Amino acid sequence: MVKIGFAPTRRSIFSAPDALRYSGLIKSCMNDLGIDFVGIDDIASDGLLHDDEDRKRIAEKFKNERVDGLFVPHCNFGTEYEVARLAKDLGVPILLWGPQDEAPDENGVRLRDTQCGLFATGKVLRRFNLPFTYLPNCRLTDPEFEVGMRNFLRVCSAVRTFRNIRILQIGPRPFDFWSTICNEGELLEKFNIQLSPIPLPELIKEVEAAKAEGIAVRKTMEFCRENFNIAISDNELETVCALKVAIQNLAEKYGCNAAAIQCWNALQSELGIMPCAANALLNDEGFPVACETDIHGAITSLLVEAADMGEHRSFFADWTIRHPSDDNAELLQHCGPWPLSVASEKPTIGYPLAFDFPGAVSAKAKDGSLTIARFDGDHGKYSLLIGNAETTDGPYTKGTYLWCRVKNWEKLESKLVEGPYIHHCVGIHADVLPVLYEACKYIGVEADLFDANEDEARSRFWGKV
Repeated sequence: MVKIGFAPTRRSIFSAPDALRYSGLIKSCMNDLGIDFVGIDDIASDGLLHDDEDRKRIAEKFKNERVDGLFVPHCNFGTEYEVARLAKDLGVPILLWGPQDEAPDENGVRLRDTQCGLFATGKVLRRFNLPFTYLPNCRLTDPEFEVGMRNFLRVCSAVRTFRNIRILQIGPRPFDFWSTICNEGELLEKFNIQLSPIPLPELIKEVEAAKAEGIAVRKTMEFCRENFNIAISDNELETVCALKVAIQNLAEKYGCNAAAIQCWNALQSELGIMPCAANALLNDEGFPVACETDIHGAITSLLVEAADMGEHRSFFADWTIRHPSDDNAELLQHCGPWPLSVASEKPTIGYPLAFDFPGAVSAKAKDGSLTIARFDGDHGKYSLLIGNAETTDGPYTKGTYLWCRVKNWEKLESKLVEGPYIHHCVGIHADVLPVLYEACKYIGVEADLFDANEDEARSRFWGKV
């Protein structure tokens, strides 16, 4: 659940009663939308931000409440420097908005001048080097207010997740995967992204302990038999499920919210299985696991799911081959780590396309609209490739897969080849492009749109496109 600090603001020379009235209307609307927020009625005598001593106490309260974002609706012109000071104290995403002004009365008097104040506050936030989200001046009853508010909550979710990433790195990257090289020190220094590396022997020991304990492994095996077609032996299924439990236990031990695993080939000599099905089970529970020790892939998965507030599960995929008859379509596929909830059919736990070891999942993914993303970087610069796609019909292949169509494949292909991206990506059956685009300004990562422009992304954020 995302929690918002609600600090409506006014300026003394404009109508205080009208500002107070609008503060109440906004509060009522947020309650109707089910938004979890912390107010300032217990600090400011009128419940509005305009006094510096109040601002200090508000900042302390919001910090203690661990708010994920700050909403500063301008109920009249507003006090721009108090808004900027409060925002600087908190260091969370900021939503700047104010209700549309009414026409001057019969005497030519204007009560609020809210829009004018928004212009002033935007400038002062820039002076404070504070990125912020602007929801265009509109009425409370306009649909873009609700769309923008809900998308801001998703931005806060993505930013909170990005700032608290710790990835369980299971083994070094496979030797052949130079493309998944990452800079651990730089990720920590730039973004506070932490890795918890463990050697494969530690994983193997945890797998053996899970088998010995037995209860969690048996429950997982029962789940698999109910939800998958099983095309491997009972002993092999037990190892698959023990691997799932082991990764879960290690993630809890090291406080991790995602993992990246060296899925071949040392693992096969130790356990005799592919980890794909174990990854699929974990992915379906909201714990992303990236293949081939792809740290940047695990980061992408966390960002994408947080931007969707956990409503859908993401899937880790390869861009693989062109569609045989559609020049703008491509095969997204991997050996079998995709979540059960992504499948359009009952998946099978069996053998992958390229290996002779059991433990991969096969299933075509369900149809629909997708967001596809990839966090990556090199030479000290990081960006997030983001775009949309639609599933399309295509030939059968093994593994977990779907065929998807983009607006301009050649443009996307050039970005993948010229970098800093690789053949790995993360997809989700949801449109989170405008949320991810907006979140990039807060996390210090460049947004790289492959099928939309910046104006479109901004307009979609408040439901205009």
